[in-house]
Amino acid sequence: MALYEYVTQDQLAGFDKYKYSAVDSNPLSVYVMHPFWNFVVKFLPTSLAPNLITFTGFMFLVLNFLMLAFYDFDFTASAAAHVHVPSLVWVAAGIFNFLAYTLDGVDGKQARRTNSSTPLGELFDHGLDSWACIYFVATVYSIFGRGECGVGVATLYYILWVVLFSFILSHWEKYNTGILFLPWGYDISQVTISLVYLVTAVVGVETWYEPILFHFLYRDLFTFMIIACSFTVTLPMSLLNVLKAYRSNTLKHSSLYEAFLPFLSPVLLFILSTIWVVFSPSNILELQPRTYYLMVGTAFANVTCKLIVCQMSNTRCQPLSWLLLPMSLVVGLAVTGVVANETLLLYLWTLAVILAHIHYGVSVVQQLSDHFNIFAFSLKKANSD
Repeated sequence: MALYEYVTQDQLAGFDKYKYSAVDSNPLSVYVMHPFWNFVVKFLPTSLAPNLITFTGFMFLVLNFLMLAFYDFDFTASAAAHVHVPSLVWVAAGIFNFLAYTLDGVDGKQARRTNSSTPLGELFDHGLDSWACIYFVATVYSIFGRGECGVGVATLYYILWVVLFSFILSHWEKYNTGILFLPWGYDISQVTISLVYLVTAVVGVETWYEPILFHFLYRDLFTFMIIACSFTVTLPMSLLNVLKAYRSNTLKHSSLYEAFLPFLSPVLLFILSTIWVVFSPSNILELQPRTYYLMVGTAFANVTCKLIVCQMSNTRCQPLSWLLLPMSLVVGLAVTGVVANETLLLYLWTLAVILAHIHYGVSVVQQLSDHFNIFAFSLKKANSD
């Protein structure tokens, strides 16, 4: 019995008919990473469940986030005149990030290798990917920090939202076209991030203080690459793929309202979280940037997972995520000064969001496991009644 019935009967029926359809045209992925993953998967025991591989990779990202939170909780360690993160921590971060990326690429191959591919596996993979966005963005931030040569916490907040919307674009495409077009930026960014961690361990964070050319700093390159990739590659390709489906009459939703409905909750989440940032009496983002990013990233993952369920089950996306209702109250209490201790309010709300998202995830996994008569983390078949 699931903790709560988050997946409707119509959606369960849709999962029964689901067929995986994806396009990966990234040269790095096709010619380098896939051959590497095909090599790696041969060393895994055939008794190892793909979802366990997925979860292990995700936990490497969480470990990186927690490790950097210990050494650089407020993102000041990389600034001049501060105690820097030890070099061995950057080595570990680089290794863990690459392991997470590798396991994320290997899990699907293990599923096909063991003939255990299910819609639950894809949902589990992409659901954790949606939550992973905040962990790798916040960890990368520690390289530059918020010092004089770093990135401001408000700037990073908006960069985080660019990454989050870039992620949801792929699933919005699939919601409208039935095909998952894997973004080019993901593979390039993961390899680059892993290398930058290792380089930082060797040359030190002081290297990033120096300008690349004239007054153009590495932090400016970091910001430019994320924004440029999103607005010149990811967004145009997503719109083009949906437009092609529209012109070929294969678009799954006929009206503009239905086609763009999945963006309603993410946009409302962005508005609510930005209102709190802009009108915060105590400037909460400056006080607690890491906690605030975690709250926003987790709430976004919850909204995105519900979209993924809808696009995989070929059901209509719900206009409003219930999580936004209590968040509206929390933001109202914060910006009006009704609750004087904003930091405590943020901590409590972040904890509530994390627990709500974990509860949602566990419930959905348990529902689908029961429906398909399988175990989430084992290749053994569940006993049928």
